[in-house]
Amino acid sequence: MASRKRLTPEESRSSALQAARALLIETGPQSVTLKAVAARIGRTHANLLHHFGSASGLQKELARHLAETVCESIKDAVRASRAGLGSPREVVDLAFDAFDKEGAGALASWMILTGNEDALSPIVETIHELVDEIAPEEAETHADLMRVHEDTLALVLMAMGDALIGSALARSLGLPETAARERAQRMLENSIATFTPAQ
Repeated sequence: MASRKRLTPEESRSSALQAARALLIETGPQSVTLKAVAARIGRTHANLLHHFGSASGLQKELARHLAETVCESIKDAVRASRAGLGSPREVVDLAFDAFDKEGAGALASWMILTGNEDALSPIVETIHELVDEIAPEEAETHADLMRVHEDTLALVLMAMGDALIGSALARSLGLPETAARERAQRMLENSIATFTPAQ
């Protein structure tokens, strides 16, 4: 019988988070359990318990991992947009895909429904850090800074809502499934166009 490779604590946590993310995308948040993740990576339930403490601890770390990955991508898209290499639509698509295709919307709603709302803190904190990092580059006045915060709030809420009921709602209203993304894109384009220019 072949022995398993001994992983460092960081490798073990990273492997578990990648497996949890794959389970989330493939079969939904209810499948992100210590037992299922342990089985996927060939580790024991006790091993994951040691690293995460509980299933809710695993979900909280998964939320942080998703948020950090997504925010890093959004940051890159914002920088590319400023350099003339990208567009507000790319920022919108990254945010919407994070909540839809990457499962962050399903994970967030599952955590709320199961009473694990504090596990949403990493998502909120990471998005706040992203805004604080990019806002000084864009905002010349307090009003501009507040607009960046408002746009971020609107974008995240639109992306989450779209992930949960967007397709069904758009169809019932006779709109294309991309209607919410297009609305978010216009919001960002209008906001960028009205920033106070630097003196």
